Amino acid sequence: MNLHQHIKNINWNGVTECMNAKGYALIPGLLSSEGCDEMIALYPDEKNYRKTIQMENHGYGIGQYKYFSYPLPGVVQQIRKDIYPYISVIANHWMHVLGLNTLPASFNELNALCHQHGQLRPTPLILKYNKGGFNALHQDLYGQIYFPMQLVICLNQTGADFCGGEFVLVEQKPRMQSKASVINLNKGDALLFTTNYRPVKSVKGYYRANMRHGVIEITSGERYTLGIIFHDAI
Repeated sequence: MNLHQHIKNINWNGVTECMNAKGYALIPGLLSSEGCDEMIALYPDEKNYRKTIQMENHGYGIGQYKYFSYPLPGVVQQIRKDIYPYISVIANHWMHVLGLNTLPASFNELNALCHQHGQLRPTPLILKYNKGGFNALHQDLYGQIYFPMQLVICLNQTGADFCGGEFVLVEQKPRMQSKASVINLNKGDALLFTTNYRPVKSVKGYYRANMRHGVIEITSGERYTLGIIFHDAI
């Protein structure tokens, strides 16, 4: 089955329910094992990237990540374009209940809107962590225009290629203590999650619950992750 058909066959109703209830949803096996290996094989070739970040130099954690340059690898661009129409429906429901402006229905329209606001740099990236590496809690906004959901895809296998390195989401509701969710991803699994906040229903209507994400310390091996962010950077 090709990737386009695989994305079409995802249980998007289930994904929608999880996103509305939790702010994240697991999509098992989005990328094949071979597809994961091909992405890792790209990592050493600097011509694929516009920028490399050494995380400890900026207080972001310990590890390294590289932003792809345009044109993006075909698989990365296909995931961006093919998944966007499904999740834009979820996002626009969120915008509606929170009284915010709606977002474009197609990825090309979102991309054009980013470029109109001077956000011209691609944001998909590959992250690499060695033993002791981690990613501090953060949000990926990059400019005035941002899409409220993003994807991470684990490119190698927990328990075999690395240990530790669980993905963590922390939700902060107003006047309440924070709630942490820890998610284990197998090779090829994707996690869709909120970039900034999610709507939560209360007796008085909906309010924003802010969310940040990060990666727990790697205890052994190497962990590779593909990050798919839908908006471009300024």
